[in-house]
Amino acid sequence: MPTERAPADPARHLIRYSGSNPFLPEVIARAAGTSVFTEDGRELLDFTSGQMSAILGHSHPAIVATVREQVAHLDHLHSSMLSGPVVELGRRLAESLPDPLDKALLLTTGAEANEAAVRMAKLVTGRHEIVSFARSWHGMTLAAANATYSAGRKGYGPAAPGNFALPVPHRFHPDIVDANGELDWHRQLDLGFDLIDAQSCGSLAACLIEPILSSGGVIELPPGYLAALAEKCRERDMLLILDEAQTGLCRTGDWYAFEHDGVVPDIITLSKTLGAGLPLAAVLTSAEIEQRAYDRGFLFFTTHVNDPLPAAVGNTVLDVLVRDRLDERARQLGARLRADLDGLAARHEVVGDVRGRGLLLGMELVGDAVLGAGGADRLGAAVTRRCFELGLHMNIVALPGMGGIFRIAPPLTASDAEIARGVAVLDQALTDAAREL
Repeated sequence: MPTERAPADPARHLIRYSGSNPFLPEVIARAAGTSVFTEDGRELLDFTSGQMSAILGHSHPAIVATVREQVAHLDHLHSSMLSGPVVELGRRLAESLPDPLDKALLLTTGAEANEAAVRMAKLVTGRHEIVSFARSWHGMTLAAANATYSAGRKGYGPAAPGNFALPVPHRFHPDIVDANGELDWHRQLDLGFDLIDAQSCGSLAACLIEPILSSGGVIELPPGYLAALAEKCRERDMLLILDEAQTGLCRTGDWYAFEHDGVVPDIITLSKTLGAGLPLAAVLTSAEIEQRAYDRGFLFFTTHVNDPLPAAVGNTVLDVLVRDRLDERARQLGARLRADLDGLAARHEVVGDVRGRGLLLGMELVGDAVLGAGGADRLGAAVTRRCFELGLHMNIVALPGMGGIFRIAPPLTASDAEIARGVAVLDQALTDAAREL
């Protein structure tokens, strides 16, 4: 039976689930707005929006009110039952997207949404092969994990057959270049699909990608790339699935990142930002694809499919995004943050690149040139530690060889003063860490 409460001892009773990366040394007691507070009362500016999710900040009054009201009269239902919040959220998500994306399935996590999307794509195409980026992260469930290449593949046995990696069009680290030494993404894309075609058994079903790779290093696709990729899919009768878990719902300055490129996917998946920190995800597709899936007996229900409580939260998230024009706010605040980070790059020689869009920005350190092999990883870890000591939570891409890349994604509700304070802490941390190493 459960024992009485005792002081927290994470190392004793909790399974470590993040590879070789430990838990942070302090336990968090509460959160509000752009800050989280430790049990000792120390404040940390949250420049990761929790797990890249809390776009409205923590404990937003509108979200708190919705949860209190909804949980009091309708929280959870059998998977065959529908509720008003679910029907309403499906309609509103469809109306926020271009035609023909007008059918929604509400789930819990991004991995779950990607799992459902891949399952649907396989069923409606009658094929099984999936293409995704070599630095992708789509989740840790079966199909999502098989389409994830940035981490988590070693030590777990063979992956499912029919998963192919596509080279990442990385401007800062180009692998195929033109006469000017710039990334030649057209040639890279052609060669990538030449290799995929050579390996395929003729069963290409879908391409699953992020419009801006986040865990892969905050890599924005070059202008024109997404349209060219969509054409590659059309030529092979593949479906294009866009994972907008971290880019959707105003974070990049557009309601959806794919709008920037004028490309409409066959299926889109949402999570993280949709629940603004609560567990809510969605799959949206066309009526035609949904009908084909239904006719073939599409099966994907979970304990919390189409639950009313998280759906009510999703409706409130949309209310606040529209009311406060947070797409515009993300553009404006993102431009300011980008300019400030560019200023850091000008002052600190170890900052090699600043990239991204809106309030999803990346900053890459180049410590290897100064500190030798692995220097960027060590410097990134040192800067992260120093930021934490100074009151700022920053996130490095904690994957092999990418430990010098920061993902910077504060809430869309952050103030100008909070952005300035966070940048000042980062400036000091860069100075202190470089001196220490």
